[in-house]
Amino acid sequence: MARGFIKGNINQMYLLPPSIDDWISKKHPIRFIKTCLEQMNLMPFYKPYAKEGRPPYDPNMMLCILIYSYSKGMRSSRKISNACEDEIPLRWITGNIIPNHRAICRFRIRHEKQFKEIFYEVLRLCHESGLLNLGNIFLDGTKIKANAALSSNYTLDYINKILEEAKTADKAEDEKFGESQGGDCLPKELINSEERIKRIKAAKERLDCELKKKQEQQTQKIKKYKESISKKVCPTRLSNELKIYKKANIIDPESRIMKNRSGFVQGYNCQAVCTENQIIISADVSQQENDFYQLEPMLKQTITNLQKLGNEKNLKTLSADAGFFRENLDIKNIEKNGPKLLLCTKNSYKLRKEIGKIISLEDKIPKKNTNKSLMDMRLLTHKWYNIYKKRSYTIEPVFGQIKNCLNLNKFLRRGLKAVKSEWLFACSISNLMKLFRSKVLV
Repeated sequence: MARGFIKGNINQMYLLPPSIDDWISKKHPIRFIKTCLEQMNLMPFYKPYAKEGRPPYDPNMMLCILIYSYSKGMRSSRKISNACEDEIPLRWITGNIIPNHRAICRFRIRHEKQFKEIFYEVLRLCHESGLLNLGNIFLDGTKIKANAALSSNYTLDYINKILEEAKTADKAEDEKFGESQGGDCLPKELINSEERIKRIKAAKERLDCELKKKQEQQTQKIKKYKESISKKVCPTRLSNELKIYKKANIIDPESRIMKNRSGFVQGYNCQAVCTENQIIISADVSQQENDFYQLEPMLKQTITNLQKLGNEKNLKTLSADAGFFRENLDIKNIEKNGPKLLLCTKNSYKLRKEIGKIISLEDKIPKKNTNKSLMDMRLLTHKWYNIYKKRSYTIEPVFGQIKNCLNLNKFLRRGLKAVKSEWLFACSISNLMKLFRSKVLV
């Protein structure tokens, strides 16, 4: 007897019209995102639109599309637009409307300032849901590539040369074709097909002749080079003067050349502060190549965000790696108005070597000493070292999740303001997904 198989019937007729609401389960993430957006203050997203003209897409719907797409690692406006047609969750939220990729792109550009409000609103939901466990917080930075190539950095002299060549070329074309006519139309003598073929053949012969000459010149150069090697001709010595050439990127001038573990990248320095359960409470983007001067502004932003929530007094410690430490840091003033600092002054592997020297009594820490010795002795106590070592499995995995799960290895837009907007939006989605996985009712 033949084996039976389960299969669907694509020609099955419905007795009643199907409901879009039945397309996805009640526990689907997009329902959670929609519920969260309904509890947020989205008035800043509605204000920029005029009352006249063609009606725009609903900002609530567009935000839901972007948040869900970003959470799946899909950031391209064209891919998001295609997904609104192909993926059932997005068809559910749009009600079978397919926004054009231009509309999605324009929405991101128009509301780049308002994405900061989304970050705060998500943080407020985390706080109201009891997920914001303050006390020990952790600061770190990561380098993310800009939408610009590292090879597009040029010196000022070279950029001036390019501009001068462009100016000369424009002037020559204006004299040849006229100011009102471009050089993309055929001349009168090439309109006839026979004449056009004749001139193309002549041009080909001329190019062949030039190629022959270049090959002969190259052969002569190789011959002279071999003769110079046989005679052991020493090359001329280079000048001992050190010349410094400052470069700028002509694609994204606000990005900088930065160093990470894999080498040099053209990018931005992205900062974040998170709690022990990996909720980001402040985030920002800097153009500085290192983290020396990022501690004070990030701590100030953290306190400001928590003041809005009425929860700024619960901070106990702030842990950060050696990149944030500097000797002239005003630790006394920071700890007077904020949390206790736990800053490593050396690489992590050097600190781990000194674990055997860990002391148990904090009273042994000298009260008057340099910042470096104060931080070193503080981290050599069991109490503070046990808090500091949590940094490696709190803030660092957050960056890994944003880069790999949200696919934010490279920014889509250019300029510091646009990049800040994109980074804050990614941090908001990271918090929202933590809230979803925590199974806390919003």
